[in-house]
Amino acid sequence: MQPEVRREYNRQFTPERYQAFKDAIARSVDHVPPFRIAETPVFVPKSLKSLLVEACGEINKIVCDPNFKQRTDDAIKHPTLRVPGEDYHTRFLQMDFGICLDENGQPIPQLIELQGFPSLYFFQELLSKSYREHFYIPDDYSVFVDDLDQQSYIELLRKVIVGDNDPENVVLLEVEPEKQVTNIDFLRAHQLLGIKVLCITKLKKDHTKLYYLDDKGRKVPVYKIYNRVIFDELNKRPDLKREFYFKDEVEVEWVGHPNWFFRISKYIMPMLQNRFVPSCLYLDQIERYPENLSDYVLKPLYSFAGSGVQLNVTSDLLDNLNDKENYILQKRVKYHSFPIAPDGGVKVEIRMLMIWEHGKPTARIVNNLVRLSKGAMIGVKYNKNKQWVGASVGFFEPN
Repeated sequence: MQPEVRREYNRQFTPERYQAFKDAIARSVDHVPPFRIAETPVFVPKSLKSLLVEACGEINKIVCDPNFKQRTDDAIKHPTLRVPGEDYHTRFLQMDFGICLDENGQPIPQLIELQGFPSLYFFQELLSKSYREHFYIPDDYSVFVDDLDQQSYIELLRKVIVGDNDPENVVLLEVEPEKQVTNIDFLRAHQLLGIKVLCITKLKKDHTKLYYLDDKGRKVPVYKIYNRVIFDELNKRPDLKREFYFKDEVEVEWVGHPNWFFRISKYIMPMLQNRFVPSCLYLDQIERYPENLSDYVLKPLYSFAGSGVQLNVTSDLLDNLNDKENYILQKRVKYHSFPIAPDGGVKVEIRMLMIWEHGKPTARIVNNLVRLSKGAMIGVKYNKNKQWVGASVGFFEPN
């Protein structure tokens, strides 16, 4: 997308540098991530940067509206999924945009989905730092859209997640974190903030108070939970032996609260109407299917990493669904293939990472995450045996 910078980056790229780059990432946290890291970042021109900021602002108007919680009460489909202690608003907000071309042939972001659930805030810090250390990145290009830098970004995460607490009293909660694909993000969070990475089975309860046992068997109180557990996924693990359940009334502050996973999800996409959002319809509210069903994709309201998405939509497929209330139809987004790789075009999806601090009127863009693809969709299974694809980050052209 930035021809001059791209040419120089590709000219200086070597497989040896790429291997050293991956080795350094693994060595920094003593862990080899199981997902593919792309050979390159994306260099985002200021025109597209401006549109991404505008798109986030337009969608923020809905999410940050004082009536948003009331408008999304039906997002939590069953009372057993509602967790006590919901906070004033989400702390984390992400928006995924496919990069397409407008009618004038210029790059434009199109919303794919959005989340009120933490993403790879810590791994992206490590990834951007490592790209800069091993490859050609112009000094004035940044992963941040405003005056943040690496240090102030880390301090902002510390402020939101740890606050005034001792880090040992804050836990990053997950189900068997060491087995998760995103474990490298957890390890980096511990490295930067000192918080405890804890499996939910290790979280203990004494009446309404929570604690865990440290390496010496000492009871360590838990005052804050940086939640990385996807609640509906947890419900699929009845084999886990645990003392704490999300429905329990406990004295703890959630960062962020599990209810926001449901409230800010594909559930609200039909509410969003602007030039950055493709047409979206609640499946159970459609009286007559669109005639051009081939122009739509079927998406479950609550799923990660593209699971459950149906590309080949037919009326028979829709008729046979017993839980239509759990799906949307979304107008298909046509990703553009940009000349990024030495051997041809690559599709780009940019996730804008945001944090909403207490007392602030809206969420702030604090970082980004990029996925590069040559397949039909973004995701590992569509990019097997391909190069210059996978996890990446965007460096923005300065204004």
